[in-house]
Amino acid sequence: MPIEIKMPALSPTMEEGTLAKWLVKEGDTVRSGDIMAEIETDKATMEFEAVDEGTIAKITVPEGTDGVKVGAVIALLAGEGEDAGAVGSSTPEPAAKESEAHPSPKDPNKTGSEAQPAPEDDRDHGKPADAQVAKDEPNAGTAAPAHNDGDRVKASPLARRLAADKGLDLSQLQGSGPNGRIVKADVEQAKPGAAPAPKSEATQPATTAAAPAAPTAAPQIPNVPHDTTKLSNMRKTIARRLTESKQQVPHIYLTVDVQLDKLLALRGDLNASLSARGVKLSVNDLMIKALAAALIQVPKCNVMFTPNELVSFKRADISVAVSTPEGLITPVITEADTASLSSISTRMKDLAARARDKKLKPEEFTGGTASISNMGMFGIKQFEAVINPPQGMILAIGAGEKRPWVMEDGSLSIATIISATGSFDHRAIDGADGAELMQAFKRLVENPLGMLA
Repeated sequence: MPIEIKMPALSPTMEEGTLAKWLVKEGDTVRSGDIMAEIETDKATMEFEAVDEGTIAKITVPEGTDGVKVGAVIALLAGEGEDAGAVGSSTPEPAAKESEAHPSPKDPNKTGSEAQPAPEDDRDHGKPADAQVAKDEPNAGTAAPAHNDGDRVKASPLARRLAADKGLDLSQLQGSGPNGRIVKADVEQAKPGAAPAPKSEATQPATTAAAPAAPTAAPQIPNVPHDTTKLSNMRKTIARRLTESKQQVPHIYLTVDVQLDKLLALRGDLNASLSARGVKLSVNDLMIKALAAALIQVPKCNVMFTPNELVSFKRADISVAVSTPEGLITPVITEADTASLSSISTRMKDLAARARDKKLKPEEFTGGTASISNMGMFGIKQFEAVINPPQGMILAIGAGEKRPWVMEDGSLSIATIISATGSFDHRAIDGADGAELMQAFKRLVENPLGMLA
C-alpha cells in the first residue's frame, strides 16, 4: 500500500497553509529527514521533512496551491517493493481535503468527493424523468438525514431546482439517496408548502436554495486605476486575530510620559564596554528589559484571561512586534526578566532578521506573556496598540523628543521624553493594576540601574 504524505501542522494555530514549493519530483527517492517541500504557514515559510523512505509516486497538490487543509493528502510514497509508476497511475487523486477549500464550480455547495462528479448537472438535461429517477435513487427507501457535513445539505442539482420551484427548504427533507442525499423523488413526495424556504431563497438559483448565509459582500472598487495584491496567509491571520481582539477584548488604555536621559546615558556607557564583543544595545532592548522587570514587580498584569480561570505567569516572556513586508510578527524574548541586556540584544537582532525572511520556528513566535511595540523610529509620538490575544497587555512606545520638563529639584529644563501607552485586557487587569505597572515601568526607565540589579 502506498504511504500517504499529508499536510503537516507546523504551528499550534495552523489550520491550512500554502504549499509554496516542492523540492522533490515524482520518481525521486527520499529518506527520512530529507527536505521535501517548503510550506508557508500564517507566520513563516518552513521546510517539511520526510518521515518515511520510498519513492515519490504521485504529487497530488501542486506547488503554489493555497488553502491546503492540515491532514490533506499532498503526495503518495511508494514503499520498498512497490512499483511507483503503478501506484501513481492507479491511485485516484486523494484531494477531498483540498476540494473543501476549492469547491467544484459546478455546484458551490458541494465539497469533498461530491465535488468530483461535476458532469452530474449535465445529466439532468435531455433525459427522461424516469431514467433520471432510476439513476438518482440507487438506494430508495433507506431514508437518512440529508445534511451531515455541518449545515451543508446533500442534494442533486435536479432536486435543488425542484425544491426551489416548490418553495421547499431542503434542510427539512429526508434524503433517500446514497449517504442521505436528497433526490428528485424526495422533493416530489414532499407536501407543497411544507417547511417553505424563505422567499428570498426561493427566488435564487437552485444551487443556493439551502446554502449557508453568504459572507459580507466585498466593497465595490471605485473605477480608478489600481493594483490588487492577493492576501497572504499572514495578512489573513493578522486581520482575523486583530478583529477578534477589538471585538472580544475590552481594552483600557493608560499613558505615561517618561524621561529618557538617564537611560540614554547608561546605554552609551554599556555600548562602549560591549563594543569589543560586537554588541550594540538599542533603546528598544532596554525597553524590553524594563517591561519584563515591571511585570515581575506587578504580577497582576503578567496574566492571561481564559473563560474559566485567570493564569498568572511567574516569568516575563516578551513578544516584540517586528514589521515584515507581509505584516507584523511577534518573536518572543523568553525569560526577559532575568536575561542580560547583551543576550536580549543579540537574540532580538537574530529573531528580527529571521522574522523578515520568514524563517522563524513556531516556538519562537508563539507564547509570550505580554507584548511591546515601538514606533519611535518612525517619529510617532504616541499610539494605542491592539492586544495580542490571549495575552493580557501590550505596551506601545512612542518617539523620544526634547520637551520642557520639571526636574527633580523643581527647576525647569529641557529633557528627552517618550510617551508610553499600555493597552490592558480589562477582563483580567483592573485599571489600578495597569496604572501600577505603568508607574513601575516609568520608574525603571528613569532609574535604569534598577533593572540591572
